[in-house]
Amino acid sequence: MKNSKKIVISTLILFAAIVGIVLFLNKEDEETPETQQAAGSKGHPSIEGQPTLGEAEASVSIVEFGDYKCPSCKQWGEVVYPKLVKDYIDTGKAKFSYINVLFHGEESVLAALASESVYKQDPENFWAFHKAVFNAQPATQEHDNPWVTIDKMKEIAAATTPNVDLAKLESDLNTEGTPLAGEVSKDDGLVQEYNVPFTPTIIIDGVMLEDPFDYEKITSLIEKGAKTNE
Repeated sequence: MKNSKKIVISTLILFAAIVGIVLFLNKEDEETPETQQAAGSKGHPSIEGQPTLGEAEASVSIVEFGDYKCPSCKQWGEVVYPKLVKDYIDTGKAKFSYINVLFHGEESVLAALASESVYKQDPENFWAFHKAVFNAQPATQEHDNPWVTIDKMKEIAAATTPNVDLAKLESDLNTEGTPLAGEVSKDDGLVQEYNVPFTPTIIIDGVMLEDPFDYEKITSLIEKGAKTNE
């Protein structure tokens, strides 16, 4: 069983590397003096099939590229996210989507697979699981220590998602060739396509923030997008 899990994770990491190389080569082939001017503007990432909080018809779309192993992502979720929900998501002005990033290797992959399994089984309680995984992250000085395990993901799911079959969750994390690996690979493809430089990376209606903690800039982009889409 452990060997199967390692194969799944190793395959995803290898796939991520291949996707990055292919996208880089394609970019080199396709860029001309005319297209280079628009190279930094790829539009907004597709949120089809991604966990999304808020009203579907909200005029502004916010995407976080995050990693469950990332201390800054945890901090962003504690400092910025609650204000964002109160000011814009709960009021219907914006919707918020989360896309997995695999910058921290095997544990990032395992947490991403767990999040995909939970989202598929119990979408209504996904965000409770999502927040609890970040809450389980060790103190900053210990964040590199291994802590994302199958047992830990099952423990968090049991406490936050009443509709998740824990045996199915374990199977999704252990089984070679699990269909959810495709969902994680799709996320990684978006990471490569949008040249995500760090986590968390926040994109609002196609604009990538230089500083994800700049709430004044976030507010400005949302208000501008809301007025444009009126």
